[in-house]
Amino acid sequence: MNPKTCAMENPLGSLCTNPHHLNIWKARELYSRRTHSLFMEREKMTDQNQSKRRLRVCVATCNRADYSKLAPIMFGIKSQPEEFDLEVVVLGSHLIDDYGNTFRMIEQDDFDIGSKLHTIVRGEDEAAMVESVGLALVKLPDVLQRLCPDILIVHGDRFDALALATAAALMNIRILHLEGGEVSGTIDDLIRHAISKLSHYHACCTPRAEQYLIAMCEDHSRILLAGCPSYDKLLSTNHKDDYMDIIKSWLGDKVQRHDYVVALQHPVTTDIQHSIKIYGLMLDALLSFNKKTLILFPNIDAGSKEMVRVMRKKGIEQHPNFRAVKHIPFEQFIQLVCHAGCMIGNSSCGVREAGAFGTPVINLGTRQTGRETGENVLHVRDADTHNKIYHALELQFGKRYPCSKIYGDGNAVPRILKFLRSIDLDEPLQKTFCFPSVKDSISQDIDHILETQSALSVDLGGTNLRVAIICRKGNIVKKYSQPNPKTFEARMQLILKMCFDAMRDAVSLNCRILGVGVSTGGRVNPQEGVVLHSTKLVPEWSSVNLRTPISDALHLPVWVDNDGNCAALAERKFGHGKGVEDFVTIITGTGIGGGIIHNSELVHGSSFCAAELGHIMVSLEGPECSCGSHGCIEAYASGQALQREAKRLHDEDLLKVEGMEMKLSEHVTAAHLISAAKLGNSKANAVLNRACTALGVGIVNILHIVNPSLVILSGVLASYYVTPVQHIIAERALFSAQSIKVVTSDLEEPALLGAASMVLDYATRRTY
Repeated sequence: MNPKTCAMENPLGSLCTNPHHLNIWKARELYSRRTHSLFMEREKMTDQNQSKRRLRVCVATCNRADYSKLAPIMFGIKSQPEEFDLEVVVLGSHLIDDYGNTFRMIEQDDFDIGSKLHTIVRGEDEAAMVESVGLALVKLPDVLQRLCPDILIVHGDRFDALALATAAALMNIRILHLEGGEVSGTIDDLIRHAISKLSHYHACCTPRAEQYLIAMCEDHSRILLAGCPSYDKLLSTNHKDDYMDIIKSWLGDKVQRHDYVVALQHPVTTDIQHSIKIYGLMLDALLSFNKKTLILFPNIDAGSKEMVRVMRKKGIEQHPNFRAVKHIPFEQFIQLVCHAGCMIGNSSCGVREAGAFGTPVINLGTRQTGRETGENVLHVRDADTHNKIYHALELQFGKRYPCSKIYGDGNAVPRILKFLRSIDLDEPLQKTFCFPSVKDSISQDIDHILETQSALSVDLGGTNLRVAIICRKGNIVKKYSQPNPKTFEARMQLILKMCFDAMRDAVSLNCRILGVGVSTGGRVNPQEGVVLHSTKLVPEWSSVNLRTPISDALHLPVWVDNDGNCAALAERKFGHGKGVEDFVTIITGTGIGGGIIHNSELVHGSSFCAAELGHIMVSLEGPECSCGSHGCIEAYASGQALQREAKRLHDEDLLKVEGMEMKLSEHVTAAHLISAAKLGNSKANAVLNRACTALGVGIVNILHIVNPSLVILSGVLASYYVTPVQHIIAERALFSAQSIKVVTSDLEEPALLGAASMVLDYATRRTY
């Protein structure tokens, strides 16, 4: 074949006419398309797997008891490898020969143990327990860092579990705590509740435990009422056919069901000597009772060594009626408990698992005080001789009680697995607590008892300078007022004099002054306590540091803010804004001002001129405003603007109408304008309509920008403006903003109360 006449590299070429070559190209093209399709399908599956990755769960077990609760969950997790990745960590008494090297039963259950940590410091006393916790905390970080689990499952109330929870919490690993919220009356309570506080999620066993967790301020949405996981196995293996083989293997061929005792007593670490005494009396009672007894060695808590000495001193291990063992596999142990004539001791198994079988139980001492128990449990809290315990054995031995399901119904594991699936790893790791609402605390400091906590409030208005003593409830104890001087020096001298007078009077009025709050017109930097710029209403009042001279003279902390902001703060603490997250306050007085509360915080703006509501322009060609601009709301609707229009009408002899009383020497005010309008003066009515429209349009603009849930009108003109403003909002606002409420303030002195609120919120450690 002539290569010049064949275009094998170009399937679209026209040079090749060989049918065989064309078929090759078609096959290649089909293969390429299929390969690309398979590749895209794999990419899609990979993306799906990545978006729904397996939850990496670490289960840490410390001893034979907690493994009986954790094993059912571990089997459940292992059975669903497409959803969960199981890691197992073994530590504590599992790895000690004296306690049966119980880690082997975990391996026999076919679990891969990722880490074995020798964390027990021998000594069996209080110091050894503390050292064991410390050793575990030293070793755990490397293991947890290597395994990097999404969640760690911890059980119960053992000191080993406390080390696990502490390490995981400090390493930002989510924790699921099993069996929290329960009460047992010993050091276990402290450890159990401490683990609950460190944990992010809870799987509890009883409704009472759930309520206790809620009472401990745990988030109800993170609490699962699951039941005890061991009950899943208990209730399914209650009536095994081979139970007699198990009984005979541990107690001999001659023993029959319901004709032997299971004894299991642990030390009480908060009262070791008493628990040793009770243990000795139990052994004496069992010796006298003369029944076959299966007795298990106590756990590794402080005091266990002394208890073993007592057992050996009484010859229990050699006695023909006793079989002393360090460990029994859980499946066999529950069969032995199920068919026992009685169980005696202070193990939680007696008040929990034994109830599922109706096995009679004698609970000794205080270790399980507070536990929920069924009617099968008889308590012997204290004894001086073995007679009381012997009598309890006579009462209980051989009885059968109704089965109790206080701690579970056999479906705990499916609930826990479903709960694990629901955990959102994208939600914030930081744990939050659900604290109940509480009353303000009452200090027991003698000064606080004898005195009323109060603030000194200063209001610098355009006309008057006012000072007031205001208590925490917002009551004005005493108020002082003087004309506001026109010069800076005279004004500062008067402020200090009035404050000194108020401080002196506060002593006799039994008021403790916590600080000074200053409300002033103009633009204010509250962080520095400086008036940056003021309007023409207050002359010589720009670049003024108010905080330093007042604080230096009175030796008190000082807060300063704009009068409009203070009015908003007053509403937030004492008025209609209490409990409202987003609202706007508008002052209608000599000028127009206001404040904005957004997300319960006061808005100041980047240069402290937020909420200068009076200077929102509503007209391009309007009357001149005190700020120097034209067409501001204040130029139309303030008291000063209305007074100006009233004077103009009066000068033109257009103000006074029939029925209106007005003396020749009387100063013309906005009140005369309103009075004339009410009596039918069309000129006065036109001025007021224009003022209402300007204010209403300005508020509509505010609604469209800030979108508050409430507008509060304050000041002397508020009651006049509220109805017209509501009409304008209904006519001109967007539909979604038309339902926003407009109310008038109930506060008589918003500026003074707002200044006081700055002091009271800061000085009593509330959020400002």
